[in-house]
Amino acid sequence: MNSKRYIKDAVRTESRNFEAMNERLNDDGLKRLLHAGIGLSTEAGEFLDALKKHIFYGKELDKVNLAEEMGDLFWYMAIVADELGFEFEEVMERNITKLKARYGEKFSEEKAEKRDLDTEREILEEQSFN
Repeated sequence: MNSKRYIKDAVRTESRNFEAMNERLNDDGLKRLLHAGIGLSTEAGEFLDALKKHIFYGKELDKVNLAEEMGDLFWYMAIVADELGFEFEEVMERNITKLKARYGEKFSEEKAEKRDLDTEREILEEQSFN
């Protein structure tokens, strides 16, 4: 396949309902979540870059930088929590409940492969946020 054909075939699957997208983007809360999502992705990339430099380039593991990136991730998570009306404690508790349902008391590769996503979703939905 040549690149022109690939591009032609690929862009046919692009969502191009820009009017509807613009309507959804009128929601300032959604803009905050988008800002946070982009920021989380960026900071996670910077965290991974520090690990890459250590693992593949032999640089000293820069724990100060990793902690700084972790702080930046928390900052963006605070925006998400504020916009959605969640407290970190509630999200953390819900996450542990889900993980216990998935793994019991200990991780196993078999349980990681054979996840019951329906049960996990039910657990997440039945615990209400305040």
